[in-house]
Amino acid sequence: MSKQGNATQGVGTKGMPRKDRERLILEAAAEEFGSKGYARGSTATVAARAGITKPMIYEYFGSKDGLYLTCLERAGTRLVEAVARAQQGPSDIARAVHTLEAVFRALESRLHDWELVYDATLPAEGPLHAAAAVYRKELNRMGAVGVAEFLRTAPAVEPLDADLVTHLWYGTVSGAVAWWRHHPEQTADEMAARCRRIVAALCPDPREAPGTTGA
Repeated sequence: MSKQGNATQGVGTKGMPRKDRERLILEAAAEEFGSKGYARGSTATVAARAGITKPMIYEYFGSKDGLYLTCLERAGTRLVEAVARAQQGPSDIARAVHTLEAVFRALESRLHDWELVYDATLPAEGPLHAAAAVYRKELNRMGAVGVAEFLRTAPAVEPLDADLVTHLWYGTVSGAVAWWRHHPEQTADEMAARCRRIVAALCPDPREAPGTTGA
């Protein structure tokens, strides 16, 4: 079984406390919407995964949009908080490594959370798109701040350099997550160690890349 999946199909919920049933529904919905997107995600499939009736979804969340929004808020909050914690400390290359590690650990067994935040099938306007934009902007803002702080002491940096490096950073994070999606057998620790090795190879001076001795 893949380390990235948490199957919920076939679980009965009779007699289950409301809070536990709600959590079960949200886990099933996150998997469904994360793998298929908002547009193709099916509440009927969510109900089958969670072992409940479809009307119960509307009783708990009001609508498909309400269910998706709750999943998005959980995923976005988890990612933003993980990255924010990793932003503490010196603004050196080690912070970039720690940030990647934080993203991997937040997404372990939950790669669908990334897909929820960056779902391209969301309507172009409306509350779902607006909510996703909040998390995207905050993640981008923290990335831009980190890059700016890292480059502040670099010699001969032109104004557009930070903009380019910021885009390279965004691409690095999204590319690493995309690669992980194709290698779901990898754990968060294995992903973190791989990135440490890569950074150590690119920045062999231990003073530039502290803590890069990975497994």
